[in-house]
Amino acid sequence: MTELFTDELEAAMPRVKAKQKSGEHHISELVGALADPIIAFPGGWGDTLPDWLKNAITLERLEINMRELKGEEPTGTDAEACAYLYTAALTQPLDHDWSEIYLYIATRVYSRWGKSEMPEDIKVESLSLDFNS
Repeated sequence: MTELFTDELEAAMPRVKAKQKSGEHHISELVGALADPIIAFPGGWGDTLPDWLKNAITLERLEINMRELKGEEPTGTDAEACAYLYTAALTQPLDHDWSEIYLYIATRVYSRWGKSEMPEDIKVESLSLDFNS
C-alpha cells in the first residue's frame, strides 16, 4: 500500500534537474584556485602571511574544486579563514569569541599541514555554543 502512495507522489512532483556545470566553469574554478588573491582583513597585514599558509590556501582551494566535481557545494577553506583572522588580529584586538574561533581554526590548520604543535595553553580543539555570555 505504501508503494502506491510513493509512486503517486513521485509522479506528481516535478523532476528537478541537477545543475550541470560546463568544462569552461571547471577550468575557471581551477584557475581561480591558483590565481585568485588571498582575502585579508583591511589594514595592510596581508603581506605578512607565512609562505606555508599561502601554499596551504592554494592546496585547500584545489581540494574544494575536486569535491565540487563530485557534487559537493564549494566552501571557503580553513586556511583562508585562518589567514583572514590572522590579519584581523594584527589590525585590532579580537574579543573572546573571535579569539576562540581564530585559535580553533589555527589549531586545525597547524595540525593538518604539519606545522609545529600549537602550545597547549592556546590550543582550541572544539567550540562551544554558549549564548548566555
